[in-house]
Amino acid sequence: MDRENVADLIAFLAVARERNFTRAAAQLAVSQPALSRTIRSLEARLGVRLLTRSTRSVAPTEAGERLLQTVGPLFEGIGVGLAALSDHRDKPAGSLRITSVEHATDTVLMPAVAKLLTAYPDIRIEIINDYGLADIVADRFDAGIRLGEQVAKDMIAMRIGPDFRQAVVASPDYFAKRPPPTTPHDLTEHACINLRLPTSGGLWTWPFVKDGRELRVRTEGALTFNAIPMIVRAALKGLGVTYVPEDRVLDHVAAGRLVRVLPEWSVTMTGYHLYYPSRHQHAPAFALLIEALRYRA
Repeated sequence: MDRENVADLIAFLAVARERNFTRAAAQLAVSQPALSRTIRSLEARLGVRLLTRSTRSVAPTEAGERLLQTVGPLFEGIGVGLAALSDHRDKPAGSLRITSVEHATDTVLMPAVAKLLTAYPDIRIEIINDYGLADIVADRFDAGIRLGEQVAKDMIAMRIGPDFRQAVVASPDYFAKRPPPTTPHDLTEHACINLRLPTSGGLWTWPFVKDGRELRVRTEGALTFNAIPMIVRAALKGLGVTYVPEDRVLDHVAAGRLVRVLPEWSVTMTGYHLYYPSRHQHAPAFALLIEALRYRA
């Protein structure tokens, strides 16, 4: 294979994976018009159309998808092999992309990353917080972090944090206007601050358990967010009742800024897990991340 074909295939893979010429061009450090010319040249040499273009999107054709599935893993293997050479360097290096949720990032991921980057400053880590269940292979993440029950069965999973409890809370001002709930069913009469889950497009249904009895409550309210810190801030302003990880509100409860209710009903969530596809060889930077996140009870 000549050098021109290698460069053009790399360009094609970038566009096919990003589904966008502008982002692919930025990734390759070339101009968008130059990248378009490269793809047209590759298509002309191969005698087949690889990409379907419109004013709003780019997608591989059937032939393009076949080329992506055939050639993509080969180039990924080359990347892993080159990254593995950093074993022979004094300072391991490499880039990692992680999909997480902000609670896991705050409580588990960032403490490990801070230590890792202090010890290995040549490693680069990108963290994307998103409550959607990302396809880490299609979206080119090295790994994801989610609750244990959310990890797909075909992934390798490793526990990285302890189980944690949820807490139902609201401000004293809010409860001065409405009586506190005594059962989860009472929450349907309250203004609840909800969490949006992008995967289903719906709101998180609040789970409860007591004496072996499990139930879920669909709550309603004027406020919905996609991040726990904003939910907590809204609760502190007296705008409603919410249900969040206990560690996010314990200080506020201790200081009297929030009041906890229904503690006997609050569920315990499974701890966060790191998950990633099965691979025979990990890049050194990823191996270091795994070790830094490994949960030790």
